[in-house]
Amino acid sequence: MRELVETARQWLAEGRAGYLARPVTEQGFGPRDPAGAVLVDAQGECVGALYRGVFDAELAAEAGAMADGDTARVCEVSVRGAEAVAAKLTCGGQAEILLQPLTAIPAEWWELLGDGAGVALVTRLNDTADQAVSEAVRATDAPRDDAGRRAGELLATRRPGRDALYGESGLVLVEAYPSAPYVVIGGGGELAEIIERQAALLGWGAVTVETAAQAGKVLGDHRDAACLVLLSHEPDFDVPTLRTALALGIPYVGALGSRRTTARRREGLVAAGVGEAQLGLVHGPIGLDLGARTPAETALAICAEIVGVLSGRETRALRDSDGPLRG
Repeated sequence: MRELVETARQWLAEGRAGYLARPVTEQGFGPRDPAGAVLVDAQGECVGALYRGVFDAELAAEAGAMADGDTARVCEVSVRGAEAVAAKLTCGGQAEILLQPLTAIPAEWWELLGDGAGVALVTRLNDTADQAVSEAVRATDAPRDDAGRRAGELLATRRPGRDALYGESGLVLVEAYPSAPYVVIGGGGELAEIIERQAALLGWGAVTVETAAQAGKVLGDHRDAACLVLLSHEPDFDVPTLRTALALGIPYVGALGSRRTTARRREGLVAAGVGEAQLGLVHGPIGLDLGARTPAETALAICAEIVGVLSGRETRALRDSDGPLRG
């Protein structure tokens, strides 16, 4: 969705009749991008990615058929067999797609999305799904109803997500786009470089810092999205940095090292006044228990643990095992 911001702004400035299309409900398709959306116009131009473009022509036709004054349209689409294979989809599926004129989407939404802020779009449809009212909800906004609460829950996962709520007043679509995770890597070297590349592959931000002071500043600047991956084994670097991350409430705090190093850091944090509850938030030894041996495998195990923690999923971490740290 974020990649559509500039096009949406341009079309609006030009007075072009454009429409935003995204799923309300889905079945099948296999793994898919929860942030998938596409901009379409009545002439058939499509910008964005939704089901690898297999429905683009159909969505353009639906957009062109919208009646004057309508602010929403929900259409059903499906793909099976050879057509799904030709589109290189994992499998066939069906979905309900919501189309809205760009003029019905609040300008604040595009502004916040373009700034990289964590924000949700809450869209309330009437019973006939031809009228809708949308509003932008920030992560810091106090929830006013079930939709606002759900928006906050989705934003708290730090990953894009959608949910459809059904109530007496009709369908409410909640679309959450948190700030992308920002990995702060404490200490350089080969592993840091590979973690940066892995983060880029996932669409995350990443930076390597070399001192506790640098780490503290960057963590503070990005506290809503920061994830700490501490590689340094220097006590004047690792203990202060871990303490700062815990004090800031960073959602993921991980530290590379042997069990002896992990115990030494723990003692340093206790001496610095860190309580037992906060100590339990440190993922050390870092990473999922994948049997990683190489730097690339280790980077994968670390990033996979970050995904699991941000998603609130139960995973088997190295800190929860008592065997060797290497495969």
